[in-house]
Amino acid sequence: MGLLTPSAVRKQIKSGATDAIYLLQGEDEVEKSGLAHEFEELVEEGLRAFNVDRIHAGDLTTGDRLAVGVASLVAAVRTPPMMSPRRVVLVLRADSLLVPRRESDAAARALDELESLLQRPEPQTTLVFVAGTLDRRSRMFKLLTKQGTLVECGVIEDQAAAERWIRNRVVAAGLEIQPAAARLLADRAGTDVTRLRNDVERLLLYAFGQKAITLDDARQIAGPASLQDDWAMTNAIEAGDGAVALRQLALMIDAGAPPEKILGQLGWLVRTKFPMLMPGALRGAVEALFRTDLDLKRSAGDPRVLLERLVVELCAGKRPGYRRV
Repeated sequence: MGLLTPSAVRKQIKSGATDAIYLLQGEDEVEKSGLAHEFEELVEEGLRAFNVDRIHAGDLTTGDRLAVGVASLVAAVRTPPMMSPRRVVLVLRADSLLVPRRESDAAARALDELESLLQRPEPQTTLVFVAGTLDRRSRMFKLLTKQGTLVECGVIEDQAAAERWIRNRVVAAGLEIQPAAARLLADRAGTDVTRLRNDVERLLLYAFGQKAITLDDARQIAGPASLQDDWAMTNAIEAGDGAVALRQLALMIDAGAPPEKILGQLGWLVRTKFPMLMPGALRGAVEALFRTDLDLKRSAGDPRVLLERLVVELCAGKRPGYRRV
């Protein structure tokens, strides 16, 4: 039926006008779990015990178990809602159900029964499958996207989604976070999932032992606004522009990039670019990399200063004592 973002699905849930079948897929387990839980809001809280079913499909590893699991699913979907206009059925870890690992006659019959269910959904039931990233060539994926709605989880659409992403992860870790703190992190990281994940991990470490994360906590770990170009530093070094390279290095460090990651990026630059661009400077650059790596490992100086020295040497195409040939 189409592809929707998590935000669009939340609007459907809030309005009560949901589709019959959903497939929540992607590698973001927290987002999928949180969104699946929100479908329960379609049923009044006091009636959820009668109208919300959660089926765990992860142990459906044989044809016989698959047949039993599909039969239970069909029964849950076809059961009329009790004292409620809608019923919700959540199928968690649905990969084993939708794409069985082993083929057998029992598995084939179970899939046929599941196909019949998908082709004739129950109007009063919202059926939600939660899975990883399925093979788009599989018959079940094709049928689900034809009969239902695909929701890709793990893509941050806007700042509101980034704030929700942050709150979900903090709550999953057993803490609370002030709205202003989540807003600050989202404002600094934008929609960069990697940056968001790193900032939240650092924040959780910083707030270890606390029950709640405050705005002051977020200020302590939040770097400046996210970089526009992750490779701006290496591009500046290629151009021999030391001032720009140092400015971009400072932005990366202030944003929380680990020194080891920055050194790895510089190592890639030397290995892949210097042999063509600056062959005469290659030996000195390699020696400078090894020296900086050793100094970082033995804490022989402030990491920022060590990396700044390395960037200056790479931009100059030489190191102390190096003689260009």
